[in-house]
Amino acid sequence: MNDIIFKKALGLSVAPMKTALHCACILAASAVFALDLAAPVEKIAGDFKFTEGPLWVAVKGELLFSDIPANRIVRFKAGKCETFRTPSNNSNGLTLDKQGRLIACEHGSRSVTRTEAGGSIITLADRFEGKRLNSPNDVVVKSDGAIYFTDPPFAVKPGERELDFQGVFRIAPDGKTLTVVARDFIKPNGLAFTPDEKVLYINDTERGHIRAFDVAAGGTLANGRVFTSEAPRPDGMKVDTEGNIYCACKGGVMVFDRAGKPLGTFATADQPTNCAFGDADWKTLFITARPSLYRVRLTVPGLKVP
Repeated sequence: MNDIIFKKALGLSVAPMKTALHCACILAASAVFALDLAAPVEKIAGDFKFTEGPLWVAVKGELLFSDIPANRIVRFKAGKCETFRTPSNNSNGLTLDKQGRLIACEHGSRSVTRTEAGGSIITLADRFEGKRLNSPNDVVVKSDGAIYFTDPPFAVKPGERELDFQGVFRIAPDGKTLTVVARDFIKPNGLAFTPDEKVLYINDTERGHIRAFDVAAGGTLANGRVFTSEAPRPDGMKVDTEGNIYCACKGGVMVFDRAGKPLGTFATADQPTNCAFGDADWKTLFITARPSLYRVRLTVPGLKVP
């Protein structure tokens, strides 16, 4: 069923596509959500190998994202793309710490790194209990400086794995102490905090669900429960200021309210991998989608990074 037929079936008005590169934003008729139903999803760049890890750097007014197989980080600024870093050790997830330093999950080095103000790159984590990590994937930083990241085996050969689990890890604010906070995932992937940081969402690509964990004292996780099981092949996630979750899933970026109810999907022509809020008002949602980069304007701002 195409988007126009689907909208008509729900009794929604049908806005014409502005260009062939614009894809529909589809929301259920019963959804109460401050999104412009006619907002187009616009393809703004393409011809990449596999994009991931979008990150808005507010102080520079630019978007960074990984092109994993190309072994580089790309900068999108003023409508143009250029190489920000190469080689990137096949970086995936990117974020900033509280000092504005770049934190990267690197497949090639099987590590999480930090870029210092002077440009040097240091390793924050590459082993747990003496064994090499699988392939750090996505990452988020809490306001106290703790770094949480997922470690699925997507980019490591089975025979080269040293850990016997696919976990979620926490690097303490001291930048040195590494602990495992969850280890019962099959393929842990995207993760994001609620606005008050009392809950951490983590999805499992293999199981097709998003789980919620209470963030306990000392940064540990407790009371894990399924937040939604309606997220097919979930990947990167972000949360807006109202607590709604945006998750890259099969077919588009799905939006869920704070209760886990699906509100709708921002459909993209290419399979999305992750998303990030940006622009001066944090109301643009940038979407990495394998060979392409998309964006859509929202009426609800996203959480700022850092």
